[in-house]
Amino acid sequence: MDHQNGIRELTGFQTAFALRPATVSTPATTDDVIAAVRHAADAGLRVTVEATGHGRQGPVTGGVLLSTRRMDGVTVDPAARTVRVQAGVRWGQVVEAATPYGLAPLNGSAPGVGAVSYTLGGGLSLLAREFGYAADHVRSLDVVTADGRLHHAVPGSELYWALLGGGHRLGVVTELEIGLVPVRTLYGGSLAFDGREVDPAGALRAYEAWTRTVPDGLTSSFAAVPYPDVPALPPRLRGRYVLSVRVAHTGGDGERLVAPLREIGPVLGDSLREMPYAESHTIHSDPDFPHAYYGDSAVLSELDVDGGGGELLRLTGPDSVAMVVVQVNHLGGALARPAQNSVPWRDGRFLVRLLTTEEREKARALLDPAFAVLAPHTLGRTVNFAFGAGDRSEGLYDAGTRKRLAEVKSTHDPANLFGDGYVVSA
Repeated sequence: MDHQNGIRELTGFQTAFALRPATVSTPATTDDVIAAVRHAADAGLRVTVEATGHGRQGPVTGGVLLSTRRMDGVTVDPAARTVRVQAGVRWGQVVEAATPYGLAPLNGSAPGVGAVSYTLGGGLSLLAREFGYAADHVRSLDVVTADGRLHHAVPGSELYWALLGGGHRLGVVTELEIGLVPVRTLYGGSLAFDGREVDPAGALRAYEAWTRTVPDGLTSSFAAVPYPDVPALPPRLRGRYVLSVRVAHTGGDGERLVAPLREIGPVLGDSLREMPYAESHTIHSDPDFPHAYYGDSAVLSELDVDGGGGELLRLTGPDSVAMVVVQVNHLGGALARPAQNSVPWRDGRFLVRLLTTEEREKARALLDPAFAVLAPHTLGRTVNFAFGAGDRSEGLYDAGTRKRLAEVKSTHDPANLFGDGYVVSA
């Protein structure tokens, strides 16, 4: 690889963690992946797999960085309602390919996220409560294991079970086939409130009560963001503490269902509307530019607003020493259904995600006390929302899942070519 291309492969969406591999591999085909894995194994070099760099777990020093972004094939089968995606495909590509057929993938809020890595971590989609995790809809995976062999993993096999939840630490998934859902349009968007005019804990309390009344077809989240007063932000956001509820619903009664939310207080912004699924990324309007961030998550059995929930907002609000983004996802519905994969904590009612742009040590000083107040109702953490927390494996799996993953790891990667990451010895 020439120097310029090498530099390009080392840049990703997450800029907080430096990549300093000994070698960069940029496969374009499955055969290229097999060759790269065999070379790394022969040379005794650790392999790190990356497509877009959104979920980078930490810095990488030495070894082989296997960048899959050139493997970007997307093939839709409208009759079977499936799509085959290669390792470097981003969700925006899949949405664009499926839309002409009136179909939609179970993608997340950001179209630039890699489809494969997202799915291997479970995949909490915009329509998650109606359809479940993206991982629950995978038909098959092609994966190159540490011995340089290509496997076709299907439901019922150990590799299939382990990959969908265990992720890239078990091999390099070169392609997966996943089901699409018949969705052309949805009712979605956000309602925003000024957190200095509306009591934040009261708003969260109203949201939690509202989630108990909605059908499984409605997926939503609550966010609290203390924006700094800086020129780079739009005037309407500068210095504001914005509380918002984001909604996605495929039924025809969306406006009626969200009506109680309007009683929270004066509305600062309202983007709720019927929209083509292709515009669903506007519900969250996630940043689309590379930047540094650090974050973690907690799956909760209950959201105790008068206890930990209210204290969480106090610790992360405008009086915090640094900006912390809070997001509370409503779980349940189809997410609670059992499936043939290793995605854990299906009995959780809420997922709390905290994100900050502070560097790791300062971030932990901010986030650890916030997660501590949620501890009485915390079941565990999620792989896809442990940004930069690759040094902490506790809580990512229940004991039984952890043990089974370790057994699969010892079978398919006994020399630890792909690193421990979240799959560690039982």
